[in-house]
Amino acid sequence: MKRFLVTTLLFIILAPSSFANGIFFKSNLFNNNIRGVKSTLNSQIKYANQNNFDKFISTYDENYQNGDGYDLGIYSKLVKELWNNYDNIKYSIKIKDITFDENGTATVSLIETSQADIPITKKMNGILKSEADSIYYLKKINGKWKVTSDKIIDEVTSMLYGEAMNLDIKLSAPHEVTPGYEYTASLEFEPPKDTFAIASIAKDKVEYPQKQAKEVFRKLPDDHILERLFIANSDNANEYVIASIGLTKAAIEDLSIKLSLTGFGYQIIRVNVVDKINESSGEENNVKEK
Repeated sequence: MKRFLVTTLLFIILAPSSFANGIFFKSNLFNNNIRGVKSTLNSQIKYANQNNFDKFISTYDENYQNGDGYDLGIYSKLVKELWNNYDNIKYSIKIKDITFDENGTATVSLIETSQADIPITKKMNGILKSEADSIYYLKKINGKWKVTSDKIIDEVTSMLYGEAMNLDIKLSAPHEVTPGYEYTASLEFEPPKDTFAIASIAKDKVEYPQKQAKEVFRKLPDDHILERLFIANSDNANEYVIASIGLTKAAIEDLSIKLSLTGFGYQIIRVNVVDKINESSGEENNVKEK
């Protein structure tokens, strides 16, 4: 490493001044762009954690449109609805990579996480968790870096209450499918001892307003695995696979059996519907499990 630094320094000293100045100018410009992109994304997190809607939306370009087809108007409505229902969500990001193309567009690969406590009664706590592997696209507009688009590669969100918070839930489905493709989604978890578990798996398109998925609850099989076959929509709309879980225990009181709810919750994963699946991913690697 030291040898590399010495060699680089020697090269700069020996290079013609005009050439060296060009190197420094490009290097500084590149570093300034990276700092500017990071500043915009970090500002988003700061404003989101403050629930500062106006400042948060100001980091987006007015012509913003994401990978699900939402423009800035629809996206703004989604943010308002979320913060009206959950104003204590804590957000964070981990930037993995930043690249720039010849048109000045910055492409940022990052991991987004969020979490919130969501108790519903004094006896039953709840927790909301979400993690997404995303790509953001930014451009410098009037001297400021703005988000022009983004897309989610992989996403899992869970909302669990009571004893369901302690479950090791495995919900799996293909990472990507083509329109009209038949695919299987599976749910696996081991319920607590002496607990009766029911569950359902449904799917719906990613759209606004979001529709309520049709749930068909079944007793969890003895092998603790529930599967369902789906056909991807032909509208090129991405989809959610939604697992719903209920946990109950039986107690005998006054010669009668009473069931009490001990836990319930939901887990959601994304299935992107694309015209052509990335061939390099391979069929075996085209399944995600969360």
